Order: sequence, then structure tokens, then C-alpha cells
Amino acid sequence: MPCLSHRSAPRRRTLFAFAVLSGGLPATGMARGADAPWPTQPVKLIVGFPAGTSPDTVARLIAEPLSQKLGKPVIVENKPGAAGNIGVDLVARATDGHTFGVTAHGPLTTSALLYPNLPYDVARDLQPLSLAAVSPQILVIDPKLPYATLRELVDDARAHHKEISYGSVGVGSGSHLTGELFAQETGIRMMHVPYQGFPQVTMAVMSGQIQAGFMAPSGAIEQAKAGKVRVLGVTSAQPSPLAPGVPTVAQAAGLPGFAAELWIGAYAPRATPAPVAAMLAKEINAILRSAPVRAKLAAQGWDATGGSPAEMAARIETDTRRWGGVIKRLGLKLE
Repeated sequence: MPCLSHRSAPRRRTLFAFAVLSGGLPATGMARGADAPWPTQPVKLIVGFPAGTSPDTVARLIAEPLSQKLGKPVIVENKPGAAGNIGVDLVARATDGHTFGVTAHGPLTTSALLYPNLPYDVARDLQPLSLAAVSPQILVIDPKLPYATLRELVDDARAHHKEISYGSVGVGSGSHLTGELFAQETGIRMMHVPYQGFPQVTMAVMSGQIQAGFMAPSGAIEQAKAGKVRVLGVTSAQPSPLAPGVPTVAQAAGLPGFAAELWIGAYAPRATPAPVAAMLAKEINAILRSAPVRAKLAAQGWDATGGSPAEMAARIETDTRRWGGVIKRLGLKLE
């Protein structure tokens, strides 16, 4: 993974400095400066992941209706690299007043701990607009294993000191950290095996190369219906409509408070004027609440949540604290 150059300014680890956005909106919904309505030029929406990925899908679902609302094009620009950090850094550096971004959670939560030379500081350089979509993970196992429930797997692994192999989509990824959090909470041994993507993890579980995996809901549920994997739990705090009838990992394994969700959010440079940021947050939330967008995201295993900038800031803080403990315990560092 490429190493990013860094700025000389000291980086603050805490996210408590995240400000709650404020500022009134004109009746037209267009933010106005001293002389002219905003926007005065096309708006750039930067995505730090390749075309076709979930953050890219969310960005494009937002871009078209937002273009219609603003009366200016909203142009999605894919700037992949360094697990999404390159795209976030480009947004952090933007000074044109017409740039914002959509990203998976990692660059806003775990990257500061995983990458020693991260060039941006989340609290200093960025401001949240809205959670866009949230997805739990589904714990699946090889159906040939003799476990009908998650409790059976945990009890057997504890009693016989067994090591459970599990797949993820890479070191430091959400699925990797979820597996390590699960091992920490249950006290069982888990052997991490990284793959390039969820399809490869699915194939490895189906073929018996590994015993378990924390999967995206869409692929996991379909494979479970075909009998190719066995679903044991969903990692959300509450049962998820994306995984009907599947108990939470907290319930199934007796782990009160266990929760691990993936999410995608919209954010802007810290220098973005408050009325502009507030208007973007309002319009993005309206788009996410529309039935067509919700249906399209649900079909891909995502719940279009929306929410205020303050709610997104709180999620960033909570997840940074949760995953920071796992990262520090493992001593993970990436370049």
C-alpha cells in the first residue's frame, strides 16, 4: 500500500473537537454568501475508492438528485488508493468551496492509528455532513462444521482450545478488526487469513479453506439460502432487516454490547462555510430518505440511514475508540 506524504503540522488523535454544524438556510435551499448564491461552479464529489465499490455507488446515488437541486453539476471523481486515505486527503486540502467527499468509515476512524504518516487530521481538517449508509456484517461458517449455533462454536472452541480460522478483506479492514474484537470478547483463538475481497472470502469458506468469515449481508444471505454457508449471527447491536431472522452476535454468543458495523459517510473540508455545509447535509439527508435510494441501497446490503452532522461525529468518535483498542492490542501499523 503506498505511503502518503505528510504535513508538518502536528496531528491530533482525538475527535472530540468535531464541531456541530450550524447556520441558517435561505428559503430557496441555496446557501448564499455576501454577493452570490452558492454554488457558483460545478461541485466535486471525491470518492477514495474505485468505481463500482459501495462508497462509489452511494456517491452516485447522491450526485444526480443533488445536481438537480443545486442547478449545477455534481461530478463524482474516483481517487482510489491507500485504503481510501488519498481521496480523504484531497478533500481535506480543497479550498475552492465546491468540494466534498463520500468515504467508507476507515479513513475517518482507523486510519489515524494504522498509518503513522497520515497527511490529514480528521478533527482539524474535516467536518461531517451525514452518515449515508450502514451495514452489519454476517458471521458465516463452513456448513460442514458441526455447529448449529454460535454458542456451540464458542463453547467448543473454549472447551477444547480450538483455533478458528476466519477470512477478511485485508489487514486493518473492518472484517479483520471485527474478527479480532470477537476473539477478544469471547476469549477464543482466531487465526486471521486476509483475502482481496468478500467474494474470495466466501469461496474460501465454501471450499473449507477457512472455517469462518465476517461477510457483507448481500452475499452471505444468498449463499446461506443455497446451503453453501451457514449463518450464525449478525454484528449489529439490534436484529437487522438486512438479515431477517438472524440473531445478533451479542445474543447468540452471550456478548452484551457487542456491535460492529460498516458505514459510509459524507463529509466536507473544515473550511467549508457553515451555511454551505448545513445545506449539503440537509439535501443529502433528503436524498437518502427517498424510497428509490433506500431500495437501491437495501438491495446491495446497506441501510440508508442519514442523520445529522453531530450524529456522524458521535459515530466517528465511538468507532475510533472501539477499533483503536483492537489496533493497539494487535500493534498494527500500515504503510
